[in-house]
Amino acid sequence: MINLEWYRTFKAVYEEGNLTRASERLFSSQPGVSLHISSLESYVGYKLFERKPRIMVPTERAIILYDYILDALQKLEKSEKHFRKTGKGNRKTLSIGMCSEIFQTLFEPNIKSFDFDIIAHFGEYPQMLKELEEGILDLVITPKKNKNQNINYTRFFNQEVWLVSSNSVDTDEIEKAILNKNWNVLENELKNQIWYSSSNVTGFIKQFWLLNFNRKQYNKPNYIVPNMNSIIRCLQTSNGVALIPSFLCEQEINNKNLKLIWKSNKELRDIVYFAKMNKQKAKNEIEIIETIISKEASKYML
Repeated sequence: MINLEWYRTFKAVYEEGNLTRASERLFSSQPGVSLHISSLESYVGYKLFERKPRIMVPTERAIILYDYILDALQKLEKSEKHFRKTGKGNRKTLSIGMCSEIFQTLFEPNIKSFDFDIIAHFGEYPQMLKELEEGILDLVITPKKNKNQNINYTRFFNQEVWLVSSNSVDTDEIEKAILNKNWNVLENELKNQIWYSSSNVTGFIKQFWLLNFNRKQYNKPNYIVPNMNSIIRCLQTSNGVALIPSFLCEQEINNKNLKLIWKSNKELRDIVYFAKMNKQKAKNEIEIIETIISKEASKYML
């Protein structure tokens, strides 16, 4: 299915005749604009622009395509303006990518604090960072980085990752091995456990095995569930162990719904960043989000 943002980008490049001016008009990065054009060309199957120094010259195919889509795009732009005016005032809308746990823990308690609209997107971090580059997202809250130099990363939150279990799991031998620093016994004991994980935290298990047992080959989880809150719920009703960031499991441990086995190696941490493009189209709103969410996150800092 075609991405309508490609058409919007195509229209801007066609009218501006230049990638830099088009990216400024779209409040996006030049690589993101170039990627949209390349993707659209690949989709339609022909070249749309002749790339010349400081200018993009439309091909005959591009001229035909522009004439064909112009009326529809203008109607969509008018619809967007009309829709926004029918809302409360003339509020801006920000699209933010994050994991569901961050939204539930840090955003939900503060949702009424924002005087602009927020669309929360959940997904895989590489895809969300790609959508940030393309101008689809305004901000991504992520523990992962990519190599795009047009993205600015601000570290604002970090947590230890703890090894926890269901209350029904017999952890005596595991705890004894940890106390005696008998890592071979500990590894074997942990391999015999039922492990829970989710797609966005499988990396914790890899790091855990590397830091504590000096092995790149790690114990693969038995169950991969949608998110970390799902892991916690599963552990409350079934036997198993998992690695969970402390801010998500500390209260459950204090309430004796989960058992803390080990705070593990201090180097195993969940470090989270605000990721945004160097050229931002909603700088003030992003700064407000960073201030409010950083303050909320500070309540969970160890």
